[in-house]
Amino acid sequence: MAHSIRFKTSAEKELGAFDGQQSARILREIRKLAANPRPSGCKKLKGRNEYRIRVGIYRVIYEIQDDVLVILVVRVAHRREAYR
Repeated sequence: MAHSIRFKTSAEKELGAFDGQQSARILREIRKLAANPRPSGCKKLKGRNEYRIRVGIYRVIYEIQDDVLVILVVRVAHRREAYR
């Protein structure tokens, strides 16, 4: 069964700040998480209940809520700012 994808309001704003081509590329990778929330290359962040995937120089940080089949996108940012 596939997970549904939800965005924090701040993550939506961050995604909206990218140009059309960049945001489309990031959104395409986020949609893939619905079928496979732990794809090859994802990493569990230490000290947090969050994972991250890389999309070029950008990072998508998200939580997996398996009990309700939801993926909550917490942050979408450049790699140097993503972990702050």
